[in-house]
Amino acid sequence: MLRPRLRRSTQKGARVAEGQDQGGSLRKPSVLSVDLNGDSCVVRLGGELDLYNANAVREALFKACKDGPTRVVVDLSEVEFMDSTALGVLIEARTKLPNRKAFLLAAPGLETKRALQISGLDRHFSVHDTVPDALAAQV
Repeated sequence: MLRPRLRRSTQKGARVAEGQDQGGSLRKPSVLSVDLNGDSCVVRLGGELDLYNANAVREALFKACKDGPTRVVVDLSEVEFMDSTALGVLIEARTKLPNRKAFLLAAPGLETKRALQISGLDRHFSVHDTVPDALAAQV
């Protein structure tokens, strides 16, 4: 199972977690980083998001939501594949914020955008072209 290493920092924009692959796996880590940016938290995901690593993604997103940010931005720019389990994790994580509109998706690639469209989740999530756009969006 992939688990992020957590580091605490009070500096704006400080990286607080880095993805870590389990020994010998050729898969890209699913949780690449968790960055605090003022009152926002940016969770950068990558590689293939599926049943294999859903728990690591779930833990990182739940922790990001629990730590009290006013918004959580999920950076999908490095996600290569996303299955229905991963889509379910996004839905679950969104329910952890008091203001569900403050859970934003950013920079999905073509495959990820297609998965969101096919599932109809693009109508339920606020999806932005870039992370800065998501951070600037009204919630």
